[in-house]
Amino acid sequence: MSMNRRQLLASTAVLATVGLPAHAQAFPSKPVKIIVPYPPGGSSDIIARAISQVLSENMGQPVVVENRPGANGNLGADLVAKSAPDGHTLLLCDVGALAISPAVYTKLSFDPSKDLRGVTMLAYSPHMLAVHPSVKANNLKELVALSKTTDINFAVTAVGSAPHVAGVAVERATGAKWTYVPYKGGSQAVTDTVAGQTQVIMNGMLATLPHVQSGRLKVLGISKKTRMPLVGDVPTLAEQGVTDFESGTWQGALVANGTPAAIIARLNAELIKAIRSPDVRARLTGQGAEVVTMQSAEQDRFFESERKRWGAVVAQANIKLD
Repeated sequence: MSMNRRQLLASTAVLATVGLPAHAQAFPSKPVKIIVPYPPGGSSDIIARAISQVLSENMGQPVVVENRPGANGNLGADLVAKSAPDGHTLLLCDVGALAISPAVYTKLSFDPSKDLRGVTMLAYSPHMLAVHPSVKANNLKELVALSKTTDINFAVTAVGSAPHVAGVAVERATGAKWTYVPYKGGSQAVTDTVAGQTQVIMNGMLATLPHVQSGRLKVLGISKKTRMPLVGDVPTLAEQGVTDFESGTWQGALVANGTPAAIIARLNAELIKAIRSPDVRARLTGQGAEVVTMQSAEQDRFFESERKRWGAVVAQANIKLD
């Protein structure tokens, strides 16, 4: 009986690999690295660490999260773009911010459209427009009026980041006047706004909501088409005059171009399984992030649409970095 059972298990293992290329059968053959191109504590970092253990258990290899901040995420993205195209090094970042980079930076050492391939989107977190509790404004209209009589510092996760460009879009739509203070990541931008060193911030809900819930920040608007029950009856920015406006952080995973399609398909399936696992989904939903997944080609198309959308805003605002 025991021999028959071993034979059955062996036969099942063989059947499971029939039709798969050799590289797909062997993948992963070593630890998998998730490169987060921002400092710890931001939306990308939160998601990477939330799924890493589940991925490790399901794939049978250690999954290690490495923070490689710099140049608004471009240093970490460049590292992945130039890594071996074998699926063992993933980039987990704000896909929208990555799409903005070619419009902002006059010189990039890589081309996101040509050197990276999408694996799957993971989550969407709308931007929150929040202020330090001392700011005497309770909605966008009052904030705009205050900005014309008082010096207001607007914390941005990095020059040319998605929150920065979204802030510029709101400023141009409302006539607000504020000074942008750049940071190297969302966590420090939030920390300084909580401390009152900056007065206004626009950032992903996933990393910002805990500070709103604790009363350390006051939310004035949500950049989503519909209101969010998690923050009570706070109106959307579109409701407050920024017509049809919606923005947020789209967290997704990418790999180096040239990675075999079978490996991308395996990663797509494993990442989707991890992000949809009950514990991970509940944690993210409780912090205002919506689990959103895509197939690889679908994510690549999304990337190009975001590149065109925000490229126009960057050109109008003349945001350029060397």
